[in-house]
Amino acid sequence: MRLLEGKVAVITGSGGGIGRAEALLFARHGASVLINDTGGARDGSGSSTDLAQAVAAEIVAGGGKALVNHDSVATVESAARIVPAAMAVNG
Repeated sequence: MRLLEGKVAVITGSGGGIGRAEALLFARHGASVLINDTGGARDGSGSSTDLAQAVAAEIVAGGGKALVNHDSVATVESAARIVPAAMAVNG
């Protein structure tokens, strides 16, 4: 059994950089992963779903489970949608 088998991980900012590396590592260890990323640039501008989708596709291609979520942790209302989205990763 892998270390995180049967667990669900929410990794914020996982469309790139350290968050991406964490998401891939968690998936390699068996976690189902919610790729949470607003898609903005480092300066907060813009928005794109492409990077988060690519990370999720990489995890799925490797035999793992992943979904994408674009809710922000900046507001209570938006952050409150993240956990229910994570629960959907395992279907």
